[in-house]
Amino acid sequence: MNRRRRNRLIAATVIAAGVGVAVLLISFAFRDNLMFFFSPSQVMAGEAPVDKPIRVGGLVVPSTIERMTEGVTVRFDITDTAQTLTIEYDGILPDLFKEGQGVIAKGRLNAEGIMKATQVLAKHDENYMPPEVAESLRAQGAMPPHEMLEQFQK
Repeated sequence: MNRRRRNRLIAATVIAAGVGVAVLLISFAFRDNLMFFFSPSQVMAGEAPVDKPIRVGGLVVPSTIERMTEGVTVRFDITDTAQTLTIEYDGILPDLFKEGQGVIAKGRLNAEGIMKATQVLAKHDENYMPPEVAESLRAQGAMPPHEMLEQFQK
């Protein structure tokens, strides 16, 4: 093998190794930042990972909103009409957050089965429900509130 071919082979090998390392690093970063959506039924069935970032959606159960005396910590339950999950959030809730409304909470599930939320998202008008929550309710055999309202108005 002459010198020119060997240099080309070394350059091609270095480039291929560099691309391989870059793809590997990108896939690790993507996997660490990937956040899956779960319903309360899936969480209670043990399908959700403990201490990994997840999103959970459902309807806020009436009469479950508790404001802790110290700080701005709030504890409430969400449901998909089949199971109920307790969410604990340390922060200021959105203005549109209220009982019976659809919400999505982002955070981590702890070993006790309580989700420690870092963010709570509430619907922004009377006809909107996060698609994941609506699909989860339909899967449980329940109709999302905005669809119930539409059927009632017909």
